[in-house]
Amino acid sequence: MLTTTLARWLALTLTVAMSVAHAAPTPAPSPAAHYKIVTGPERGTYIQIGADLSKYVAGPAGIDLEVMPSKGSAENVQRMRFEPGVKLALVQSDVYQAYVDMANNGNADAGTAIRPLRLIMPLYDEEIHFVVRADSPLKSINEIKDKVISVGLIGSGTAQSATTLYRLMFGTPIPEQNAQHLSNEDALAALIVKKIDVAIIVAGQPAKLFTDMNPDLLQQIRVLRVDPNAPETARAKQTYFPATLRASSYPNWLKEDVPTWTVKAFLVTYDYGLRDTVVNLNRFADSLCTNFDALQEHGHPKWKQVKLELPGLGKGWKYYGPVEKRLRTCAATRTAAASATPQQASQKTQVRSSCTDQERLLLLCK
Repeated sequence: MLTTTLARWLALTLTVAMSVAHAAPTPAPSPAAHYKIVTGPERGTYIQIGADLSKYVAGPAGIDLEVMPSKGSAENVQRMRFEPGVKLALVQSDVYQAYVDMANNGNADAGTAIRPLRLIMPLYDEEIHFVVRADSPLKSINEIKDKVISVGLIGSGTAQSATTLYRLMFGTPIPEQNAQHLSNEDALAALIVKKIDVAIIVAGQPAKLFTDMNPDLLQQIRVLRVDPNAPETARAKQTYFPATLRASSYPNWLKEDVPTWTVKAFLVTYDYGLRDTVVNLNRFADSLCTNFDALQEHGHPKWKQVKLELPGLGKGWKYYGPVEKRLRTCAATRTAAASATPQQASQKTQVRSSCTDQERLLLLCK
């Protein structure tokens, strides 16, 4: 009897063990998508905007977004197009337009780089800082002709803006012997030791380059202003827009607001069609909508200038379709919520103020 019972127990144990051995393994949870965003110099505004997107948008969407420094916009276009893993980029509007124009004029390489790219949304305006020594005789931007100028690193958005502005204002390129391609930090150092006359720096205010700068060094430099009456100013308005460097952005440097020029920053992606990538970018868009208020409250001050809007685009510019649908829905919902009239809000309050005894007991109404 004992032998029979033991045999049955062993058989049952063996059956269970074999069933466990042949059972399909429990699938492991899907790892977070690992993407990259290319931004700008390590002390610039772009890299801070990228860090904000990684923390407040990508993270909650289940995306591990690595923030990559770069020389700037032109390099970002190339890396967005050709570097594996780069799914997002920050690009200046004048750089994007330059690629579009060159592509339309028959430049095959420009067309290859720009035509598959798509915009997610416009972000904010980046101010153009024209910096000179404190003892410079120059007062306004239209006086920089024939000066030795740092226009930014090759591949940077600063270089595109600086050379485009110069050509617009004076009808000629910067003479080759006068153009220096220095990083922002090296440009300021060269300026102070009188190796150059002007350093052109494109960065959204307040830029860490200046806010973190030694106060003694800050007193050795100042910024040029736009002269509204200069003919060069009228020509620059063909591409760039008036802006103001605010003393409140640089309290340790500027004693008053200074008029200057600005260029728009855009968040850019690729015309992806792979299902997983589309799904992840849609999640990114949904998270951007959900966490937009957190970006404006806790992110770089420039986020306060950003609106969840998708304005019309020029020829050759296109939004990324899947994300565009989600952001337009998000924008419409936010607009509808914000447009509720005070009278409607009052009516809602009045409805809830008419409480039954039962509602009061259940703490459903006060």
